[in-house]
Amino acid sequence: MSPGSPGGTGTAPAQAKFLKLIACEIAFREICRVAARSPNLLDFEFLTQGYHDIPRTGCAEIQRRIDATPAGKYDAILIGYGLCSNILAGLRSPHTPLVVPRAHDCITFFLGSKERYQGFFHAHPGTYYYTSGWLECARRRGEKSLAQGNTFMPANLKTAADATYQAWVEKFGEEQAQYLLEVMGGWAQSYHHGTLIQFDFTQSLGLREQVQRLCADQGWQFEEVPGDLGLLQRLVDGPWTAEEFLVVQPGEAVAASFDEKIIKAETATGLATRNSSR
Repeated sequence: MSPGSPGGTGTAPAQAKFLKLIACEIAFREICRVAARSPNLLDFEFLTQGYHDIPRTGCAEIQRRIDATPAGKYDAILIGYGLCSNILAGLRSPHTPLVVPRAHDCITFFLGSKERYQGFFHAHPGTYYYTSGWLECARRRGEKSLAQGNTFMPANLKTAADATYQAWVEKFGEEQAQYLLEVMGGWAQSYHHGTLIQFDFTQSLGLREQVQRLCADQGWQFEEVPGDLGLLQRLVDGPWTAEEFLVVQPGEAVAASFDEKIIKAETATGLATRNSSR
């Protein structure tokens, strides 16, 4: 008689958790992959990629999804975002714990840990990272940006850039605004490597050829590294160790910690006091 079977001597498996995951569509394939392997039951909400470029709007949208979650339905709400331009700051739930990975941005999710990402960051400065999501999100929205060579551009970047340009025109005049636009538009000059984070289940998607072409257009060197879904798997599986995850209890809110932990929890009343003093 096998352990755990009726009449056996083994320990019965723990009851599966019921979790809600709110995440950026950039990690759609990867999250579906780890969810299929998880013992837990998950509901998903994927948000359009690009909110990290307008973090206040993005934070408000994530908060709206949290607020719409019924009390008592889920054991926890998982947040599939890194700190990403402080998009997480202020997130809270009145009734259900939030679980947030300690990650500066989503590249941590694809490399498996903040330590591995930090190692790549220091060993390969000037690197722009690509994944299936970075290459497919534009097509999911019906855009033809691959043909234009702009596959890496976020969904809301043009709208945000247009609004910023108009604000500069009003404040500085058109000539100075055009100069600022040209300076800001030179972001790609700080990169000289394009690195594809590849998984076994993305090998058949032709990502390598797409990224090689994009790198050639930019004059960048191409590199490919194996991805690691360990962090995402632990997010959907639990348990959530304090080293890798922040668990935000009702009455607390997410805040940047400005240290190696990346994020911390603080009382919601304390956050409101600090915001009102700004």
